[in-house]
Amino acid sequence: MSEADRWLSRSPGFFGGKPVVMDVSALPAEKAVITALMDDLATRQIRIMGLLGADESLAGPDLPPLLPANRNHTPEASGKKAKQDTQPVELGPPSLMVDSPVRSGQSIFHPGDVTVIGSVSSGAEIVATGSIHIYGTLRGRVLAGAEGNSKAHIFCKRIEAELIAIDGYYRMSEEIAPLLGKSVHAWLDGGNLAIKPLD
Repeated sequence: MSEADRWLSRSPGFFGGKPVVMDVSALPAEKAVITALMDDLATRQIRIMGLLGADESLAGPDLPPLLPANRNHTPEASGKKAKQDTQPVELGPPSLMVDSPVRSGQSIFHPGDVTVIGSVSSGAEIVATGSIHIYGTLRGRVLAGAEGNSKAHIFCKRIEAELIAIDGYYRMSEEIAPLLGKSVHAWLDGGNLAIKPLD
């Protein structure tokens, strides 16, 4: 953390609430180690929105989403998935209806579809094995199609998302900037994460 402190002493506002993806491939594959590091970063106002190089056994609602380690961040390749070996899963559980806003810091994980009657705040997270419907503004991060469901979709009334993902394909806020403020539909189309306005 001393290196981070030196960086922040030179540029105090560098991170300034921006979403950060952290590469943990050099750390022990232990949840306690990663959680402690995230807590240290949080005291420095550094928010971790995704983990690179993490063991799949660490996946869960108490940590940020696990992201493919070798994703190309160029705009031309945005939405591409690093690995293709996951298998679709059969969805059996009923849908989850959330009839209130999802507030900053809240995480929801549901093995099925999730519908939110309200907005999803910055810093909030929804992970579903099925599709996700947001009848409000999406400012946090949503991950549909968890556990290999490539048929999942995401719908939201107004997109201002930090991260949006389906079955491991994802885009960060800067990659969806042209769609900000619009109603959108996202789905997987031929190995790409397609995001189109609904208007």
